[in-house]
Amino acid sequence: MKYKISILLILFILILSESCMVNKSTSSNFINNKRKNIVFISKMSYGYHWATVKQGAIAASKEFNVDIDFAAPDLEENVEEQIKLVNNVIDNNDKTVNAIVLAASDYDELVDVIEKVYDKNIPVIVIDSEVNTSKISSNIITDNFEAGKKMGNILVDICGKKAKIAIMSFIKGSRNAKQREDGLISIIAKYPDIKLISKEYCYSDTSLACNLTKKLLLENEDIDGIVALNDISSEGVALAVDEMKLGGKVKVIAYDSTTQELHYLEKGVIQALVIENPFSIGYLGVKFAVDKLNGKKIPSKYLMETKVIDKNNMYLPENQRMLFPFVW
Repeated sequence: MKYKISILLILFILILSESCMVNKSTSSNFINNKRKNIVFISKMSYGYHWATVKQGAIAASKEFNVDIDFAAPDLEENVEEQIKLVNNVIDNNDKTVNAIVLAASDYDELVDVIEKVYDKNIPVIVIDSEVNTSKISSNIITDNFEAGKKMGNILVDICGKKAKIAIMSFIKGSRNAKQREDGLISIIAKYPDIKLISKEYCYSDTSLACNLTKKLLLENEDIDGIVALNDISSEGVALAVDEMKLGGKVKVIAYDSTTQELHYLEKGVIQALVIENPFSIGYLGVKFAVDKLNGKKIPSKYLMETKVIDKNNMYLPENQRMLFPFVW
């Protein structure tokens, strides 16, 4: 099994390395014989999740023959920087922008700038999260509440109906984080003997997640399980559990499917992953933008499903396609 996953990971790294040198696709075939330009603004500039979203966007830009420019703030919580990036796009008179794909970092704070884009008749496809305005062309999102419920059900199955647990979240106030947390709580609330003893925020910082987890485990030696709500918090929690040699004793339910998370899943440090499909999120963001520019009807909301992955099903072909979209 390790040989099999290592080959897939090598292929992933090679493709990802190539993508880091690519910032746009430059084919020119479009319905009016003019090359269209799409600006893709994500929540932050690093991390497996956003690298995979970018890969999906690049694949779509090549397939549909459009230029694509990427931009992102350094940190997900830097909402002001993301607003500035959107303003820079619409105020740039040197280059025509035909559509924007935006992973909005905040439900409310991005509304004004999105509506400015709308007033300029530039389609906006919002991905990965919701925004508090109807002035967008489409919203591609994961059902985060349902994802949280899945994590809660896994927790009960693994830790039982009597347990002490903790939550490692990422950005305080993040709508995605809150929805996953609410879904999780809706399940564990049914079991009065499951005690939530701590909820921490790592602000999408692996080192902080690791340090917070170590402190938590030192202060609560009888903790049974930790639920981590995004990829970076998951990596930090798993690293701490592994370094403290508590793998298998303290159960870890994680989110997303980075190469590190898959390593910890194989090792038995992580018991289960709830995964989404970031490659498809990026791909569909660009596809819907192109469809809108071509006058085609696109859905106002498109819900992406999540899936539970563990050691027993991670090598099934349909799951390999989600875990390693670059090699299929």
